Amino acid sequence: MSGTLDHVMIRVEDLEESLDWYTTHLGYEEKGRWEADTFTNVYLGPEDLHEEGAVLELTYNHGDNTYELGDAWGHIAVRVPEDELESSYQQLMDEGVEDYRDPESCGGRYAFVKDPDGHEVEIVKRDHGAKWSLDHTMIRVEDADEALGFWTRKFGYEHTGRWESDTFANYFMKPEGAAEEAMAVELTYNYDGRSYEMGDAWGHLAVSADDLHDYWETLMEREAADYRDPESCDDMFAFTKDPDGHEIEVIPADFESPE
Repeated sequence: MSGTLDHVMIRVEDLEESLDWYTTHLGYEEKGRWEADTFTNVYLGPEDLHEEGAVLELTYNHGDNTYELGDAWGHIAVRVPEDELESSYQQLMDEGVEDYRDPESCGGRYAFVKDPDGHEVEIVKRDHGAKWSLDHTMIRVEDADEALGFWTRKFGYEHTGRWESDTFANYFMKPEGAAEEAMAVELTYNYDGRSYEMGDAWGHLAVSADDLHDYWETLMEREAADYRDPESCDDMFAFTKDPDGHEIEVIPADFESPE
C-alpha cells in the first residue's frame, strides 16, 4: 500500500555484532543487502513478515565510526503476543541481553532492552503481527499540533491511537486503510517545552510509494520540505524532513538494492 512505512534505519558501529544480536535474540533474517564502496545496508525482519510490515535497516559505514544517539528519536517497538511479555523478556535475559526496563517496572504493559549500539527496543503486547515484528517507531516532537498536521496533511496519515498523561502525550499515526501489521509512527510530545538533539545514530523513516515521482510531486504540492529530490538521488529514492528535522525517505514499493 502506497504511504505505509517500509523501514526504519539505524546506524551501527559493528555490523556483525548487530546482525548477531538481532538474528539471535529477535529471530530476524536478512531480507536484503546493499554493499557499496563506503557503506553496507542490511534489511532485517521476522521470517513471516506481513506484506505491509516494515523492516529494520542497519547501516554500517565502513571505517572506524562512532555515533551519538541524541534524544529526538526514542525507540523502535517490537510485538509479542498478549500473554508472552514476561516470558519473552525472560528469554532475552536468559540469552544474555542486558536488563534495562523489565515488565514489572513498566506496570506489566511493556518492557525495554537496548541493542549493542544503545538503540532502545520496546517490547509491546499485541494480538496481531508476527512475534518481534516492528510495531512502531517513536520520535519526539517539539510542537504536537505542527507534527500532527505534518503527518496528516503531507502523508495522509490518521490517528490509530493516543495516550495523554499529566506530562506528555503519545500519538500513533498510520495511513488510512493500512493493515494492523503495518508499522506506525509514534509522536511523543512532552508538555514542558523541551528541545531535542538529533544525534546521528538514528537515520530515517522510509515511506513506500507506488510511484516515486508522483508521490514526490504530491509532497511538493503539499509544501513538504524539498531536502533531496529524486533527481539528486539518481531517481532511486528521495528525502524530505518533518518540522523537527527527522529525515523521511520516499522509496518505490518495488525498490531493489543495487548489487
